[in-house]
Amino acid sequence: MQTIVITTLVIAVIGIVVGAGLVYTGKKFEVKVDERESAVREVLPGNNCGACGYAGCDAMAAAIASGEAPANGCPVGGTPVAKQVAAIMGVDAGAVERKVAFVRCAGTCEATHNQGNYIGIQDCRSAVLAGLNVTDCGYGCLGFGSCATVCPQDAIRVIDGVAMVNRKKCVGCGLCVKACPRGLIELVPEFKRVAVRCSNHDRGPMVKKVCSAGCIGCGVCTRQCEYDAIHVENSLAHVNYENCVQCGKCAEKCPVRVITPPVRDEARQDIPA
Repeated sequence: MQTIVITTLVIAVIGIVVGAGLVYTGKKFEVKVDERESAVREVLPGNNCGACGYAGCDAMAAAIASGEAPANGCPVGGTPVAKQVAAIMGVDAGAVERKVAFVRCAGTCEATHNQGNYIGIQDCRSAVLAGLNVTDCGYGCLGFGSCATVCPQDAIRVIDGVAMVNRKKCVGCGLCVKACPRGLIELVPEFKRVAVRCSNHDRGPMVKKVCSAGCIGCGVCTRQCEYDAIHVENSLAHVNYENCVQCGKCAEKCPVRVITPPVRDEARQDIPA
Protein backbone atom coordinates (compact mmCIF):
# COMPACT_ATOMS: atom_id res chain seq x y z
CA MET A 1 0.00 0.00 0.00
CA GLN A 2 2.81 2.35 0.94
CA THR A 3 4.46 1.66 -2.42
CA ILE A 4 1.29 2.67 -4.27
CA VAL A 5 1.01 5.91 -2.33
CA ILE A 6 4.64 6.81 -2.95
CA THR A 7 4.31 6.02 -6.65
CA THR A 8 1.17 8.16 -6.89
CA LEU A 9 2.86 11.08 -5.16
CA VAL A 10 5.92 10.83 -7.43
CA ILE A 11 3.73 10.82 -10.54
CA ALA A 12 1.77 13.80 -9.18
CA VAL A 13 4.95 15.74 -8.46
CA ILE A 14 6.32 14.96 -11.93
CA GLY A 15 3.01 16.08 -13.46
CA ILE A 16 3.12 19.36 -11.54
CA VAL A 17 6.74 20.00 -12.53
CA VAL A 18 6.09 19.18 -16.19
CA GLY A 19 2.94 21.30 -16.21
CA ALA A 20 4.73 24.24 -14.66
CA GLY A 21 7.50 23.82 -17.21
CA LEU A 22 5.05 23.84 -20.09
CA VAL A 23 3.34 26.97 -18.77
CA TYR A 24 6.69 28.71 -18.37
CA THR A 25 7.85 27.63 -21.83
CA GLY A 26 4.56 28.72 -23.39
CA LYS A 27 4.86 32.19 -21.91
CA LYS A 28 8.56 32.41 -22.67
CA PHE A 29 8.17 31.59 -26.36
CA GLU A 30 4.66 32.97 -26.88
CA VAL A 31 4.20 34.49 -30.32
CA LYS A 32 2.27 37.69 -30.06
CA VAL A 33 -0.57 37.79 -32.60
CA ASP A 34 -1.37 41.22 -33.96
CA GLU A 35 -5.08 41.84 -33.36
CA ARG A 36 -5.17 43.70 -36.66
CA GLU A 37 -4.05 40.54 -38.46
CA SER A 38 -7.07 38.64 -37.16
CA ALA A 39 -9.37 41.53 -38.03
CA VAL A 40 -7.96 41.75 -41.57
CA ARG A 41 -8.31 38.00 -42.04
CA GLU A 42 -11.98 38.27 -41.14
CA VAL A 43 -12.74 40.70 -43.97
CA LEU A 44 -10.69 38.95 -46.66
CA PRO A 45 -12.85 36.84 -49.01
CA GLY A 46 -11.24 33.52 -48.09
CA ASN A 47 -10.64 32.25 -51.63
CA ASN A 48 -7.05 31.31 -50.79
CA CYS A 49 -6.36 31.68 -54.51
CA GLY A 50 -2.88 33.18 -54.30
CA ALA A 51 -3.73 35.99 -56.74
CA CYS A 52 -2.28 38.48 -54.25
CA GLY A 53 1.12 36.81 -54.47
CA TYR A 54 0.90 35.12 -51.07
CA ALA A 55 0.15 31.51 -50.14
CA GLY A 56 -3.39 32.29 -49.02
CA CYS A 57 -5.59 34.69 -47.08
CA ASP A 58 -3.83 33.93 -43.77
CA ALA A 59 -0.46 34.84 -45.26
CA MET A 60 -1.96 37.91 -46.90
CA ALA A 61 -3.48 39.10 -43.63
CA ALA A 62 -0.12 38.69 -41.88
CA ALA A 63 1.64 40.62 -44.64
CA ILE A 64 -0.86 43.49 -44.46
CA ALA A 65 -0.68 43.65 -40.67
CA SER A 66 3.13 43.80 -40.79
CA GLY A 67 3.10 46.48 -43.47
CA GLU A 68 4.63 44.19 -46.07
CA ALA A 69 1.53 44.28 -48.30
CA PRO A 70 -0.79 47.22 -49.07
CA ALA A 71 -4.36 47.48 -47.83
CA ASN A 72 -5.64 47.08 -51.39
CA GLY A 73 -3.52 43.99 -52.09
CA CYS A 74 -6.44 41.59 -52.49
CA PRO A 75 -7.52 41.63 -56.17
CA VAL A 76 -10.53 39.42 -55.50
CA GLY A 77 -12.03 41.60 -52.76
CA GLY A 78 -11.55 44.76 -54.79
CA THR A 79 -12.47 48.20 -53.48
CA PRO A 80 -15.05 47.10 -50.82
CA VAL A 81 -12.54 44.84 -49.04
CA ALA A 82 -9.72 47.34 -49.50
CA LYS A 83 -11.76 50.00 -47.68
CA GLN A 84 -12.46 47.67 -44.75
CA VAL A 85 -8.82 46.63 -44.50
CA ALA A 86 -7.70 50.27 -44.71
CA ALA A 87 -10.06 51.18 -41.87
CA ILE A 88 -8.53 48.43 -39.71
CA MET A 89 -4.98 49.48 -40.53
CA GLY A 90 -5.70 53.21 -40.34
CA VAL A 91 -4.37 53.93 -43.82
CA ASP A 92 -5.67 55.08 -47.18
CA ALA A 93 -7.23 52.29 -49.23
CA GLY A 94 -5.98 53.60 -52.56
CA ALA A 95 -7.54 52.87 -55.92
CA VAL A 96 -8.28 49.25 -56.82
CA GLU A 97 -8.94 48.33 -60.43
CA ARG A 98 -10.87 45.11 -60.72
CA LYS A 99 -9.54 42.68 -63.28
CA VAL A 100 -11.12 39.77 -65.12
CA ALA A 101 -9.76 36.88 -67.13
CA PHE A 102 -9.45 37.13 -70.90
CA VAL A 103 -8.66 34.20 -73.21
CA ARG A 104 -6.49 35.23 -76.15
CA CYS A 105 -7.93 32.78 -78.66
CA ALA A 106 -10.81 32.85 -81.13
CA GLY A 107 -10.06 29.48 -82.71
CA THR A 108 -13.47 27.89 -82.55
CA CYS A 109 -14.33 24.64 -84.30
CA GLU A 110 -15.32 26.65 -87.37
CA ALA A 111 -12.16 28.77 -87.42
CA THR A 112 -9.66 25.92 -87.17
CA HIS A 113 -9.67 22.15 -87.65
CA ASN A 114 -8.92 19.17 -85.46
CA GLN A 115 -5.94 17.08 -86.47
CA GLY A 116 -7.63 13.97 -85.16
CA ASN A 117 -9.53 12.52 -82.24
CA TYR A 118 -7.54 12.94 -79.05
CA ILE A 119 -8.20 9.96 -76.77
CA GLY A 120 -5.83 10.81 -73.93
CA ILE A 121 -6.69 12.38 -70.58
CA GLN A 122 -9.15 15.21 -71.15
CA ASP A 123 -6.90 17.84 -69.64
CA CYS A 124 -5.00 20.64 -71.40
CA ARG A 125 -1.83 20.14 -69.41
CA SER A 126 -1.78 16.42 -70.12
CA ALA A 127 -2.27 17.05 -73.83
CA VAL A 128 0.65 19.49 -73.91
CA LEU A 129 2.89 17.09 -71.99
CA ALA A 130 1.99 14.41 -74.54
CA GLY A 131 3.43 16.69 -77.21
CA LEU A 132 0.30 16.67 -79.34
CA ASN A 133 -1.49 19.48 -81.13
CA VAL A 134 -5.20 18.83 -81.08
CA THR A 135 -5.94 21.49 -83.72
CA ASP A 136 -3.99 22.87 -86.66
CA CYS A 137 -2.96 25.89 -84.59
CA GLY A 138 -0.18 25.13 -82.15
CA TYR A 139 -0.88 28.28 -80.16
CA GLY A 140 -4.63 28.05 -79.60
CA CYS A 141 -6.98 26.85 -76.91
CA LEU A 142 -6.98 23.07 -76.52
CA GLY A 143 -10.54 23.10 -75.27
CA PHE A 144 -10.25 20.49 -72.52
CA GLY A 145 -11.10 22.99 -69.80
CA SER A 146 -8.22 22.86 -67.32
CA CYS A 147 -9.01 26.53 -66.67
CA ALA A 148 -12.68 25.77 -66.03
CA THR A 149 -11.76 22.97 -63.62
CA VAL A 150 -9.75 25.24 -61.32
CA CYS A 151 -12.16 28.19 -61.43
CA PRO A 152 -13.85 28.50 -58.00
CA GLN A 153 -16.58 30.76 -59.39
CA ASP A 154 -17.70 28.62 -62.35
CA ALA A 155 -16.84 31.62 -64.53
CA ILE A 156 -15.26 29.72 -67.44
CA ARG A 157 -16.91 27.38 -69.90
CA VAL A 158 -15.56 25.72 -73.03
CA ILE A 159 -17.91 26.66 -75.87
CA ASP A 160 -17.36 25.52 -79.44
CA GLY A 161 -13.84 24.39 -78.61
CA VAL A 162 -12.66 27.59 -76.91
CA ALA A 163 -12.72 28.69 -73.26
CA MET A 164 -14.96 31.68 -72.62
CA VAL A 165 -15.27 33.85 -69.53
CA ASN A 166 -18.36 35.14 -67.77
CA ARG A 167 -17.14 38.57 -66.63
CA LYS A 168 -19.95 38.92 -64.12
CA LYS A 169 -18.82 35.81 -62.24
CA CYS A 170 -15.06 36.24 -62.64
CA VAL A 171 -13.31 37.59 -59.54
CA GLY A 172 -9.86 37.89 -61.09
CA CYS A 173 -8.22 35.30 -58.86
CA GLY A 174 -5.83 34.27 -61.64
CA LEU A 175 -6.07 30.51 -61.07
CA CYS A 176 -7.06 30.00 -64.70
CA VAL A 177 -4.01 32.00 -65.80
CA LYS A 178 -1.75 29.58 -63.94
CA ALA A 179 -3.66 26.52 -65.18
CA CYS A 180 -3.43 27.28 -68.91
CA PRO A 181 -0.36 25.42 -70.24
CA ARG A 182 -0.17 27.63 -73.31
CA GLY A 183 -0.40 30.94 -71.44
CA LEU A 184 -3.50 32.05 -73.34
CA ILE A 185 -5.26 33.68 -70.41
CA GLU A 186 -4.41 37.07 -68.95
CA LEU A 187 -6.05 39.37 -66.43
CA VAL A 188 -7.26 42.63 -67.93
CA PRO A 189 -9.00 45.67 -66.39
CA GLU A 190 -12.72 44.95 -66.08
CA PHE A 191 -13.90 47.80 -68.27
CA LYS A 192 -11.18 47.46 -70.91
CA ARG A 193 -13.16 45.34 -73.36
CA VAL A 194 -10.94 45.94 -76.40
CA ALA A 195 -8.48 43.03 -76.62
CA VAL A 196 -6.90 40.74 -79.19
CA ARG A 197 -8.27 37.20 -79.23
CA CYS A 198 -5.17 35.51 -80.59
CA SER A 199 -1.79 34.21 -79.39
CA ASN A 200 -0.29 33.03 -82.68
CA HIS A 201 3.14 34.57 -83.33
CA ASP A 202 3.52 33.17 -86.84
CA ARG A 203 3.38 35.43 -89.88
CA GLY A 204 0.08 36.17 -91.58
CA PRO A 205 0.11 33.52 -94.33
CA MET A 206 0.96 30.77 -91.84
CA VAL A 207 -1.75 31.95 -89.47
CA LYS A 208 -4.41 31.91 -92.17
CA LYS A 209 -3.51 28.30 -93.02
CA VAL A 210 -4.35 27.10 -89.52
CA CYS A 211 -7.04 29.52 -88.30
CA SER A 212 -9.38 31.87 -90.12
CA ALA A 213 -9.83 33.96 -86.96
CA GLY A 214 -6.13 34.52 -86.15
CA CYS A 215 -4.24 37.81 -86.04
CA ILE A 216 -2.22 38.27 -89.24
CA GLY A 217 -0.05 41.06 -87.84
CA CYS A 218 -1.02 43.47 -90.61
CA GLY A 219 -0.73 46.57 -88.39
CA VAL A 220 -4.01 48.13 -89.50
CA CYS A 221 -5.06 48.39 -85.85
CA THR A 222 -1.88 50.25 -84.96
CA ARG A 223 -2.38 52.80 -87.72
CA GLN A 224 -5.97 53.42 -86.61
CA CYS A 225 -5.14 54.06 -82.94
CA GLU A 226 -4.66 57.70 -81.96
CA TYR A 227 -3.57 56.84 -78.43
CA ASP A 228 -0.58 54.56 -79.03
CA ALA A 229 -2.52 51.78 -77.33
CA ILE A 230 -2.02 48.84 -79.68
CA HIS A 231 1.14 47.51 -81.28
CA VAL A 232 2.21 44.54 -83.35
CA GLU A 233 5.12 42.72 -81.76
CA ASN A 234 6.46 39.41 -83.00
CA SER A 235 3.70 39.30 -85.63
CA LEU A 236 0.93 39.64 -83.04
CA ALA A 237 -1.12 42.67 -81.97
CA HIS A 238 -1.53 43.41 -78.28
CA VAL A 239 -3.30 46.18 -76.38
CA ASN A 240 -1.66 48.54 -73.91
CA TYR A 241 -4.51 48.85 -71.43
CA GLU A 242 -3.06 51.93 -69.75
CA ASN A 243 -3.36 53.91 -72.97
CA CYS A 244 -6.52 52.39 -74.42
CA VAL A 245 -9.60 54.63 -74.23
CA GLN A 246 -12.01 52.07 -75.69
CA CYS A 247 -12.74 54.03 -78.86
CA GLY A 248 -13.04 50.77 -80.80
CA LYS A 249 -11.44 52.02 -84.03
CA CYS A 250 -8.95 49.15 -84.08
CA ALA A 251 -11.75 46.60 -83.76
CA GLU A 252 -13.76 48.27 -86.53
CA LYS A 253 -10.88 48.16 -89.01
CA CYS A 254 -9.41 44.76 -88.12
CA PRO A 255 -9.70 42.71 -91.35
CA VAL A 256 -10.05 39.39 -89.52
CA ARG A 257 -12.25 40.71 -86.67
CA VAL A 258 -9.93 39.26 -84.04
CA ILE A 259 -10.17 42.34 -81.79
CA THR A 260 -13.11 42.43 -79.42
CA PRO A 261 -15.05 45.71 -79.70
CA PRO A 262 -15.98 47.82 -76.66
CA VAL A 263 -19.33 46.90 -75.14
CA ARG A 264 -21.54 49.96 -74.92
CA ASP A 265 -24.41 48.12 -73.23
CA GLU A 266 -23.21 47.35 -69.70
CA ALA A 267 -26.13 44.91 -69.28
CA ARG A 268 -24.15 42.51 -71.44
CA GLN A 269 -22.17 40.75 -68.78
CA ASP A 270 -21.40 37.44 -70.47
CA ILE A 271 -19.02 38.02 -73.34
CA PRO A 272 -16.66 35.67 -75.16
CA ALA A 273 -13.23 35.57 -73.60
